[in-house]
Amino acid sequence: MERQMLRASLERLNETNKLKECKVEVDPKYEMGAVLKYYNNETPILFNKVKGYNTKAIGGMFGDREIFYDMLQTSHEERIYKFMDAIANPKPTKLLNDGPIKENIVKRNIDVSKMFPIPTFHEKDSSSFITAGIVIIRDPETDKRYTAVRRLQVNGKDNLSILIASPKLTNQIKELQKKNKELEVAVILGYDYTFLLASQVSSSLYGVDKYEIDSALRGEALELVKCETVDLEVPAHAEIVLEGTIPANQSEIEGPFGELMGYYGGVAEHPIIRVSGVMHRNDPIFQVSFPCREEHLSNGLIREVELFTETNKMVDVKDVNVTIGGGCRFHGIVSINKLSKGDAKSAIIGALSSSKDLKHVVIVDEDVDIFNGREVEGILATRVQASKDIVTIKGGLGTGLDPSHNLESISDKIGIDATKPLGESKERFDKAKIPGYENIDISKYF
Repeated sequence: MERQMLRASLERLNETNKLKECKVEVDPKYEMGAVLKYYNNETPILFNKVKGYNTKAIGGMFGDREIFYDMLQTSHEERIYKFMDAIANPKPTKLLNDGPIKENIVKRNIDVSKMFPIPTFHEKDSSSFITAGIVIIRDPETDKRYTAVRRLQVNGKDNLSILIASPKLTNQIKELQKKNKELEVAVILGYDYTFLLASQVSSSLYGVDKYEIDSALRGEALELVKCETVDLEVPAHAEIVLEGTIPANQSEIEGPFGELMGYYGGVAEHPIIRVSGVMHRNDPIFQVSFPCREEHLSNGLIREVELFTETNKMVDVKDVNVTIGGGCRFHGIVSINKLSKGDAKSAIIGALSSSKDLKHVVIVDEDVDIFNGREVEGILATRVQASKDIVTIKGGLGTGLDPSHNLESISDKIGIDATKPLGESKERFDKAKIPGYENIDISKYF
């Protein structure tokens, strides 16, 4: 029985009847992505037959909140506190001499496109892309490890482009290039829910080794092994690891690529990775994330920690939702226990300060289900008067993942106070209730 990484998750998904198996052959060009998109990237699907390959593929694993909670042995109510505790109290990892990832080691004649079913998702995508790879590097100066999900464009047999979105990593590469030095890197595929979630914690904000956050989240030491051609550690039970270097002063044109929010990202030169070695398990399962729901849900779960923390400094916060429809970064909904007239406006200040990516935030009372879009829309319709309840901030920082931001490289921000007034007027906004409705057993009527 598997304990860590992908195969352990597949066992649990099977036990809970959450895994679909596709036994019909699918083409990694367009077709695989189309099937995943049909299910809104919320349903884990194991593709047993991929055209042109003997390798299986898994996608849709990380798009459902409830599956995340189950895999991390937490609940919706406790999730934020569990994540905060892991960040505040990281635990050590365990280095092994050997592990399943070393069952196959390839150092010659590497051709990643022939080895693994790397998909092409959209008609204007510049190439096939590895979208689920968690990239690890070690800072040459501090010796600290950094991990993040990065998309990788296939340029050739052992040549990948890496999209660098992190200012810290960008600066590290620039400094190494000045010294004509290479940066060692590994790309990890075939991981689990805990490993992905830990990878989304901000290293610059918390300064914590994400491997050690993983150990704290999973309740046991993350088991690691050394790579074969670079000086890095990777999960012993992963499916596939690509090892290599980011050489100095070498880049390739990357993009376009169908990105977050359904638009194509820009075309630009980005650093490349020269793949020097591949480790993989027997009968490896290639991991796919249809862009970009899966990674961003896990990222949104961590952003909820930050949104909760910043708004709770101002007011009594009951729950937060960094919404899927807003790309798990642009839109936030905050439920508060309103005690003073200025609480909602203060919550807006706290929320918009939690991340430069947050563009619109709605503050509601605790009687609102903030995960029910129809209910939130009803609250916007009935508890908001624009002249006094909407706060606008012009020309703030935003993110390049928003096409409208890219027009002038600034983003306006909006905060909406959708809370009830205090005092006698509050009663006008009480919801109509049916006594006993929550206990009704509808099956006995039909």
